[in-house]
Amino acid sequence: MNWIELHTTEELNALITESNTKPVIIFKNSTTCFISKMALRNFEAEFTNTNRVNCYMIDVKKDRPLSMEIANRFNVQHESPQLLIVSKESVIYDTSHEGIDATEAEKYLATAAK
Repeated sequence: MNWIELHTTEELNALITESNTKPVIIFKNSTTCFISKMALRNFEAEFTNTNRVNCYMIDVKKDRPLSMEIANRFNVQHESPQLLIVSKESVIYDTSHEGIDATEAEKYLATAAK
């Protein structure tokens, strides 16, 4: 999977603008957390929509202020691991930890694409 790393507010703003034309995924990841590693590995193994949606990743340890800004801007609780789907500048799907499921995410992506 080709993750696009997210580091700056400018990149977040561009992602939000992009969500007006097609949904995007944000994966909030902690590189030191076993649960986060497992959630990421499982998601990558099951997700089949990689060519139709841009997938962004943020390292919550390195870029904590931006991670908190995402939580504030979209009015979601900050968690890690966490998967968000953004469409038309709003979060349409938010899940974390063991709830991260590629099949479920693909259902939301299909609905948002209509």
